[in-house]
Amino acid sequence: MVKGRQGQRVRMYVRGTILGYKRSKSNQYENTSLLQIEGVSTKQDVAWYGGKRIAYVYKAKTKSDGTSIRCIWGKVTRPHGNSGVVRAKFRSNLPPSSMGKKVRVFMYPSSI
Repeated sequence: MVKGRQGQRVRMYVRGTILGYKRSKSNQYENTSLLQIEGVSTKQDVAWYGGKRIAYVYKAKTKSDGTSIRCIWGKVTRPHGNSGVVRAKFRSNLPPSSMGKKVRVFMYPSSI
């Protein structure tokens, strides 16, 4: 705990998992990624997450600006199917090595 702080730590994001790219039987579209957000299981639940920011945080081998931690930002664009999966677009396409890894889905910007 940080000195002078009371109560629980507040997390400004929920965890999500990268499932893969949007795809059809024969094509895949790397500019759109599919994510499963923890605790989201219906299309109605997804509505609140529309437009929310996503961060894919990862470690690189080489240091840049004194750190080896990097981040690719994106946002939730729309639902994908009926089971709470979302489509997301990132500033640069996610690498294939990100499949199955975790992302942070932030609680902002608020659409209210």
